[in-house]
Amino acid sequence: MKKENQYTDEELDEEFEQDITAESNKKSFTKKVIEFLSIISTSIVAIMIIFTFVFRIVGVSGPSMMNTLNNGDWLVVSAFITEPERGDIVIITQDNAFHEPIVKRVIAVGGDTIDIDFKTATVYINGKEINEPYLGSSTITDEGGWQYPLTLEEGQVFVMGDNRQHSSDSRSPLIGLIDENYILGQVLFRFSPISEFKFFGDYDYE
Repeated sequence: MKKENQYTDEELDEEFEQDITAESNKKSFTKKVIEFLSIISTSIVAIMIIFTFVFRIVGVSGPSMMNTLNNGDWLVVSAFITEPERGDIVIITQDNAFHEPIVKRVIAVGGDTIDIDFKTATVYINGKEINEPYLGSSTITDEGGWQYPLTLEEGQVFVMGDNRQHSSDSRSPLIGLIDENYILGQVLFRFSPISEFKFFGDYDYE
């Protein structure tokens, strides 16, 4: 008769194997948790690096870019812009009378001659009328910044908001011509509000 707490070799072997299996499962679970946390932390670091050096998140304040962009929109902006092009929507950090970054559209770049007929609301670049289907309001307000036609030096850009009658931009001495070194980046897409998600590709005036 087997005494209490006395086991056969087979029973001891079986209990030992169960202990090993349980310990192995425990280590396997711990390893999976560590691997999962490692993946999560690596992903977070990667996202932080991307949104620090590659992309930026910027909010829109004011009506100057309506109807293209609206007050309260949130945008993803490329942190790299090798050379601004006509039609690009950009974020500008150059100091101005309002002491805040602004979002505008590039109308003319270095070497271009811009002319504006405020009576007909027509904008000319290098003598050619440009097509602007994105306008929220017409270009009929001369803000007193320049005598036109105006030729830009290399490294300068002339920007305007799409809502021309409600935009302080390069037409005004409060903003003036923009040194392209102060262009933070090009607007790539709007992600908020979700219902208004939209990509903004290059716009070709030609």
